[in-house]
Amino acid sequence: MEARRIALTAAGFNGRERERPVDPARLHRAITQLGLLQIDSVNVLVRAHYLPLFSRLGGYDRTLLDEIMAERPKRFFEYWGHEASLLPVTSQPLLRWRMAQARAGLGIWRQLAPFAGPRRAEADALLARIAADGPIAASDLAGARAAKGMWVWSEGKHALEWLFWAGLIASPHRRSTFERVYDLPERVLPRAVLDTPTPSDNDARRALLGLAAGALGIATAGDLRDYYRLSPAEVPRLIEQLVEAGTIVPARVRGWRQPAYLHRDARAGRRITGAALLSPFDPLVWHRERTERLFGFRYRLEIYTPAAQREHGYYVLPFLLDGALVARVDLKADRKSATLIVQQASIEPTAPSHTIAALGEELARMAGWLGLVLDPLWERSLGS
Repeated sequence: MEARRIALTAAGFNGRERERPVDPARLHRAITQLGLLQIDSVNVLVRAHYLPLFSRLGGYDRTLLDEIMAERPKRFFEYWGHEASLLPVTSQPLLRWRMAQARAGLGIWRQLAPFAGPRRAEADALLARIAADGPIAASDLAGARAAKGMWVWSEGKHALEWLFWAGLIASPHRRSTFERVYDLPERVLPRAVLDTPTPSDNDARRALLGLAAGALGIATAGDLRDYYRLSPAEVPRLIEQLVEAGTIVPARVRGWRQPAYLHRDARAGRRITGAALLSPFDPLVWHRERTERLFGFRYRLEIYTPAAQREHGYYVLPFLLDGALVARVDLKADRKSATLIVQQASIEPTAPSHTIAALGEELARMAGWLGLVLDPLWERSLGS
């Protein structure tokens, strides 16, 4: 139970004040505490990066986060952290090794690799166009309209994404369609960040692992590795270095088969009461093994599971109540009728008696934040 309190406190769920107005400073602090917000294109409810802040801070004006993503000078930038992520700009030097790998055609999607080799001239031509003409999006390129579907990209989009992964371009903002815009790093990132010396690969990865430890509070080596998607082979050496430096301390957690590591600043908060619906991409639950270990809650995202084989639904959010995961709901924002629809809901056998009432209140809170009304018959979805 103490490990769970430590994890919840590190993740920003201790002493939450969800009724107080949320200003940009509170958003800045919350993102910095987490280390990153995962960005995902699925919009059946709301874009993934908005949800973790709602879970911790309550209803807030989502345009504030949009402004943070586009602000100048930048305090947060887009890059590959856990997956596509919004990260503090101070993390940029720590990720340059990943950019260097991408420039060599390593650690990237197979479709992008040719632009690091035989098709490099095409990418360089796009880079020269951006340098001369300013920021562009993939839809601005000739032939872009021929590509259909979320993951059916044009050749130009592939080239832009390789340049982005390689750190040769950066994203100043996204358009209202959520399309990423690309520009030169020197026109996007603060000069002080660009001028920061590049740390050694070892030092950068160790620093990322330390940031992961701070964001998680208590974790196994696998948990730490997963946060910034580091290679399993290098993690044992980095953990030894962090232990030697006193950044993390070896610990034992009853019921955990793997050794645990406690961040030196971690603490077990006392105020973890209250309710929250969690995004499938929330750092508290995105590593499913850790979720099961911490909460005894088996959770899987079934978006890519055939409909007939889904157990709990398409876009399922775990429900956190008083420090435990006690239910899950498959949610959809029906924008035509301005209704938050609960397509399926299930309550854990160990959930307390007030779970359904608390879940209803939190669903209504979310509906109001999204400018929707909660389907008054939502309880019919229970157990369906």
